Order: sequence, then C-alpha cells, then structure tokens
Amino acid sequence: MTRIERAKALATELPRIYPLAHCELDFSTPLELLVATILSAQCTDVRVNMVTPALFARCRTAADYAAIPQEELETIIHSTGFYRNKAKSIRAMGAVLVEKHCGEVPRTMEELSALPGVGRKTANVVLGNAFQINEGVVVDTHVGRLSLRLGLTTQTNPVNVEHDLIKLFPREQWCDLSHWLIWHGRRRCKARNPDCQGCELRSLCPRKGLERMAL
Repeated sequence: MTRIERAKALATELPRIYPLAHCELDFSTPLELLVATILSAQCTDVRVNMVTPALFARCRTAADYAAIPQEELETIIHSTGFYRNKAKSIRAMGAVLVEKHCGEVPRTMEELSALPGVGRKTANVVLGNAFQINEGVVVDTHVGRLSLRLGLTTQTNPVNVEHDLIKLFPREQWCDLSHWLIWHGRRRCKARNPDCQGCELRSLCPRKGLERMAL
C-alpha cells in the first residue's frame, strides 16, 4: 500500500472510528481557546480544564489578561507547569490584542502566530476549532507519533510532518485529522505499550518505529 493509498483509507476509517472526536480543551470563545492552548504546552488537557474555570471567571477580555498582575496569574495557573513563562506570554498576548486587534482574536495564521506565546501549532488549534478555518494540521506529540507509525511521514520536525499531512489529506479534513489522530493516540496507539492487537487500524498500519518495541 502506498502512502497516498493509506491516507485515503485512513480518511475514511478515522471518522468512522471516532465520529465524536473534538478538541478536548474546554472553551466558549476564541480568546478562551487561545489561552487554554497556551496553557496546554507540556501539560495535559485534563489539567488545563481544571485550571481554566477560575481563570476565565477572573479574565473575560483581552484587557483583563493584559491587566492581571503577574503574581496573581501565576498562582491561578501554577499547576499547569512553566507557569512564570506562561503567565508572561498570556499577559503580553492580551496587551497585543488590545493594542493591535481591538481586543479581538485575529483570524489569520500570520497575525495569530505573531502573538506572544503563540506558534503555528497554537494558531492552527484556534483557527480550526474557534473559526473553522483549515489553515493547517495541528501536530502535537500524538499526531507526530502516529504519523510516523502509520507511515504517513518519515519526518520528526512538526512543521515537516504537517507539510506531509496536508499533501495527503483533503483540506476540509485538516482540523478533524488532528482530533482523530490525537484520540487514537490517547486511546489506542500510546507511546508505550500501544494496543496493536485491539487496534481498529491494524490492517492499515505498517507499524513504523515499532519493530523493536515489545507488544
């Protein structure tokens, strides 16, 4: 099976297996998703979702994030890890939104990725899930791992992995593709001890990188 053939089959099978796949960060506005995604770096979505209710109640606008004292924000987000840098980024991000975007979250990759604490991955999360704009594919550790194992790429750099995926899958599936792969990575194809015997994609998977792993 060629890489293109495998991608075509996965484009059919993944939505069948995970019809309810979605972003597992809790949010109700683009700004909330932007903040939650910044907090999710080196942290689980579950932990972020435990922290954000208090944060979102305290800060409702970009101006609120720009004005909140560093120490107070650090205290609220402490358990997400790297809290000092995250707090600095979130406060600076709020200030830039107020200064350059009238307090609104922009809708372009260029403008989003220029915000403090925001890279291409975070921008893709916000564009795809808050605005339904398929600008690219979110490549986190799960997507990167599964893309290698499924033989969709030979790359390990997230930007290069994304470049390979967008050539293989239709644009309208780019946002969903990341959710499908993340859900499969969390539920079946884990970094250690992947459940290959019970895997719904077993017939499609060349198991790249698993040759020396005890299964």
